[in-house]
Amino acid sequence: MIVISSHIFSPFAHHIPAPLHKVRLVLDRHDTLSAAFTELEAILISIFNVERVYIFQYRKQQQSLTLHFNSTSFAPHIHLPISPASIAGYVALSQHPLIVSDPYDEKVLSAINPYLRFNDQFDQQCTEMTRNILCIPILQQDTLVGVLQLINTIDNFTYDISLGEDVAELLGHTFGYDLGGTKRPLDTLIHHGLITEKALESLDIDNYLNDDITFLLPRLVSEHGISHNIIGISLSVYYQLPYISYDSEHYHVYSTAHHLNVSYLKRNHVAIIAANDDKPIILMAQPNNMTLIREIERALCIESCCIAVGFPTHILQFLGEPAGMFGLGDMSDILDEISTSTNTVDEDLETLSDDTPAVVRLVSRILHEAKRLNASDIHIDPDKSAATHVRMRVDGICRDLNNIPASHHNAVIARIKIMANLDIAEKRIPQDGKLTFKISDQLFEVRVATIPTVAGEGVVMRMLTNGGALPIHKMNLSEQNLSMLKRAVCKPHGIMLVVGPTGSGKTTMLHATLGHLNTRDKKIWTAEDPVEITQSGLQQVQVNPKIGVTFASTLRAFLRADPDIILIGEMRDKETAHVAIEASLTGHLVLSTLHTNSAPETITRLLDLGIDPVNFSDACVGILAQRLIRTLCPECKIPHNATSQEIEFIYRQYGDSIIAELNLQDQIIVYDAVGCECCDDIGYKGRTAVHELLTMTPELRSLIYKSANVSKLARQAANDGMRTLMQDGIKKLLSGITDIKQIQILGGLE
Repeated sequence: MIVISSHIFSPFAHHIPAPLHKVRLVLDRHDTLSAAFTELEAILISIFNVERVYIFQYRKQQQSLTLHFNSTSFAPHIHLPISPASIAGYVALSQHPLIVSDPYDEKVLSAINPYLRFNDQFDQQCTEMTRNILCIPILQQDTLVGVLQLINTIDNFTYDISLGEDVAELLGHTFGYDLGGTKRPLDTLIHHGLITEKALESLDIDNYLNDDITFLLPRLVSEHGISHNIIGISLSVYYQLPYISYDSEHYHVYSTAHHLNVSYLKRNHVAIIAANDDKPIILMAQPNNMTLIREIERALCIESCCIAVGFPTHILQFLGEPAGMFGLGDMSDILDEISTSTNTVDEDLETLSDDTPAVVRLVSRILHEAKRLNASDIHIDPDKSAATHVRMRVDGICRDLNNIPASHHNAVIARIKIMANLDIAEKRIPQDGKLTFKISDQLFEVRVATIPTVAGEGVVMRMLTNGGALPIHKMNLSEQNLSMLKRAVCKPHGIMLVVGPTGSGKTTMLHATLGHLNTRDKKIWTAEDPVEITQSGLQQVQVNPKIGVTFASTLRAFLRADPDIILIGEMRDKETAHVAIEASLTGHLVLSTLHTNSAPETITRLLDLGIDPVNFSDACVGILAQRLIRTLCPECKIPHNATSQEIEFIYRQYGDSIIAELNLQDQIIVYDAVGCECCDDIGYKGRTAVHELLTMTPELRSLIYKSANVSKLARQAANDGMRTLMQDGIKKLLSGITDIKQIQILGGLE
């Protein structure tokens, strides 16, 4: 509710000893400020010797101040941002009273704030020009709910500030509950019953009362299960500003934010961001720091911007830091806490609860760390005579993360089982499940497998890929392989196989291929276990053998659903292979995977399964074998002239007869791994694929009819243009993507 009055200045009005009592009586007689305002305006004009009284209401949804002239038909509706773009907006932001002796004097305004402006919308439409202003924030329990403006006095406003604050306090106390707001940052959590006053104060009462809730956040998340977003809303209500979490899709770093020192921004937990309209937003962990806001505005040379509140870790993400472990604490701190608790527990360590706060935070911290490192798997390995080992597979290599005290092993395993909906009482047989966890409001899935060992239960967690498919041009296929692959899959029917060991990127490649084929004129069905990558336009089915939903049964169902293209996650058995071949021969393009070592070997493997050679040779359009190799860190790799041994290796492995196609120079440059902070001193960062693409030709079909051996098939495929995994790896070596050590590992030569 916004109310306004306009009265002619009365020279006979003067201050009286008990003005506040009159205001209180008026407010007590009415249920709303709107109903009370007709009487209230006369009293305020008399008390302060003013011509007009404005009351702005803070609008949470619009994050602005709104002024409505319901008694003056010609007056405009005014909406002001919470910023120095207006006097009322500046007072709302600073939450301190302000006297402006002449709002039209730019020097007066500049002395207060370089970007302070006077909004003269009312003056433009009436003859009553604004000469001076007393502007006071209306607070309820120290929370902004509105702004009181007293316009045009012949007296000095200096002596009216204290009385004005008393009036504003009374307005806030009487009507602040209807307008909203809280006294402390997390009072909204209490109001909604998410935590009790006693529980909140028991966490850290001193920091809570001092508005520094940084150290409360970890325990609010881990012990009370309160989400980041709900805590953010509570801060939004407290500061009366919008809450913004890390969201790279809708917000970007403001175009001129690079003028500010990044260390300065990180130190003060400030990020300058913008939405699609590119209007600057100052995102702050402490948005009531007016001095800091002024410094930033001066540095960016901007006259007005919005202020928002955010968590320190989200702000750091906007500044380029990796996703923080919000609310979890440092790994070493958690383990120290666990070690301390181990010294105080009873001898019966089995009684340790799986919901012990440190255990809950430890499991969450492990999951967050795995995502930060882009790990594919997490291994929690028990040891009878030592602590439990936590390792992560990063870029195909297992790396030690940390050790968990043996006393907490069972509690950690139980916590993981609960998250994955597994039976915590069953420790004798393996179990499989799935859990989800959230980072920056984004959900991630993890496949969980528990395996009993002589030392206790071990757990392996596979981090499932979330999100959409990569474009096929980003799969690092050579130009020749990319061209051949596109020609193969553009055929209306047939079967295309992607082969390789587990974790070699087969599913990623299949979905990249589907992304190339996914157009509105095609109906595409997929059967996967699990569904890791989703794409708009695909009908994707999760296989569940426990209830009879197998690859073979799902594929048969697809044939009755009018498909153009079918993806089968894996040809695990003879039945699925037979049905897939039949589907490809009846007018459908089928994509699938198989666990074989090379493209030619795949042919003999399928023939050994009992697949008819004639049917398979007619159906197959191509076989793509794939491996992943580690790539050099681009920040620290260094070039050197290849040695004679390295040159000999390149010629021998690529083949002297076709080496000319590489167009090698007299001096061959290759790169070495070094190690830096960016890659954790390893020298490698990320992985890329090497490929071996076999496409069907009449000569190759003839050999398949005769059930030729692998060597004959490989020789013919090479004559038809296939380049082996080793040859493709050498191309990537010469392009500086990897080093010779990784190529030797690829060929099993190290």
